[in-house]
Amino acid sequence: MANSIYQINKGINKSIEFKGLRAQYIWYLAIGILVLLILFGTIYAIGVPTFICVGLALIGGTVLVMKVYAMSAKYGEHGLTKEIAKRSIPKVVRSDSRAVFVGLKSGWKRIKKK
Repeated sequence: MANSIYQINKGINKSIEFKGLRAQYIWYLAIGILVLLILFGTIYAIGVPTFICVGLALIGGTVLVMKVYAMSAKYGEHGLTKEIAKRSIPKVVRSDSRAVFVGLKSGWKRIKKK
């Protein structure tokens, strides 16, 4: 049996890359596989036939790997975090009162006079 050596770190100040997956996507894949394992064990313990359990796990694993690799290719190392942050920015800022802005204007005059 030959020993396999995987190179994980590419250099100083570079993110971890393993088989094309970068940074947090390695963790997403690992957590997804763990969830699939727990799901397989639960379904098997309920009494579903083994072939159906294995088939569901294989289909789920295939979808998981394809989705994680697609996200890694689309968003890159920090792109998914930026996409999530972009969703939290409001599209419109509404104000029912001018009091906030009037207070700012008078406060600006006080600062300017000093």
